[in-house]
Amino acid sequence: MTDLDQFREQTRAWLEANCPPEMREPIRGDQDVCWGGRHYDPAANPAQAQWLKVMGERGWTVPDWPTQYGGGGLSPAETKVLREEMRAIRARNPLNSFGISMLGPALLKYGSEEQKLDHLPKIARGEIRWCQGYSEPNAGSDLAGLATSAEDAGDHYIVNGQKVWTSYADKADWIFCLVRTSKASKQGGISFVLFDMESPGVSTKPILLISGYSPFCETFMDNVKVPKANRIHEENKGWDVAKYLLGHEREMISGMGLGGQGESPLVAGAIATIGLDHDGRLADPVLRTQIALFEVRAKAFAAMSERFIDELKAGRAHPAQPSMMKYVGTELNKDRHELMMAAGGSDALEWESERSNTGAAPRAWLRTKANSIEGGTSEIQLNIIAKRILELPGA
Repeated sequence: MTDLDQFREQTRAWLEANCPPEMREPIRGDQDVCWGGRHYDPAANPAQAQWLKVMGERGWTVPDWPTQYGGGGLSPAETKVLREEMRAIRARNPLNSFGISMLGPALLKYGSEEQKLDHLPKIARGEIRWCQGYSEPNAGSDLAGLATSAEDAGDHYIVNGQKVWTSYADKADWIFCLVRTSKASKQGGISFVLFDMESPGVSTKPILLISGYSPFCETFMDNVKVPKANRIHEENKGWDVAKYLLGHEREMISGMGLGGQGESPLVAGAIATIGLDHDGRLADPVLRTQIALFEVRAKAFAAMSERFIDELKAGRAHPAQPSMMKYVGTELNKDRHELMMAAGGSDALEWESERSNTGAAPRAWLRTKANSIEGGTSEIQLNIIAKRILELPGA
């Protein structure tokens, strides 16, 4: 038995012994997703809290982070084994966190040792919930045109401005934020800072979406004091951090294309609604063909994702690959929910009934329309792919 085989065997046994049965059930909605943070209530879901606790203690919320920062210290191969064994028992992710998927990698690359030790262990344990202050009303696709200012005030900055589409800003504890510290140039005058959302002068306003939910917010900063110790990397070099973080954000968003664990909800939902024909196949031949084509594309995307992650961990990934992953993944996720609506028939249109879990299917379908906008629009991603990967003339 190789060392990796032995690790797999030990991991499988540990997961079986420590993952609560409730954490192996399909996620039904937002209430089943753990974001952690200062306002997280363990008593609301004891099984979820226990799963977060044991995984956090083992460093397996961030298995490939160094142990001194709260991680598991696993190799890329061991991390892959852990993910595979979690999928095998349909274990839920113990912690969803923008700190893990976006800020953490940026801190590991650009943060000082003091900043890493201060923030990364709290992220790994789910003690702080983060949000992202990037887009502004007049700086979306042209993010480098941002205007939120950070005036030098000695040992701190005075920040004034507005961010928009700040996901879960009304629930977050801290924000990682792009601010303008110089007007000498667009990219060259941006700094990357962190600050507490309870700082005086910070306020948020939810943005109601067509799904009826408000995951996005407007965030306002009025004379907010931000210590310079909270600036990541050098002053006016925040664009370097921002670009690096965006690559990880797009990788995270592309994961939507993989869907959930277990059997295809498309197939199960279609069978429940439409039924089987005399040959044991889905009775609607057109929908059956559409689902089959989708499943082939989804499996190809999963294989591509595995390769990309391996290349990323080995330092061989093309810098523009996250754009390719993000574009394909978001399109797949939209297609998945379109087919789920088609498979559900008229029942899929129920909006507020108990039977439909207050319209979970149509609300999720409407939410996917934002996938091709957030994290960089699909049009921007296609431009990046054309220019950086395909090297098309004039791109």
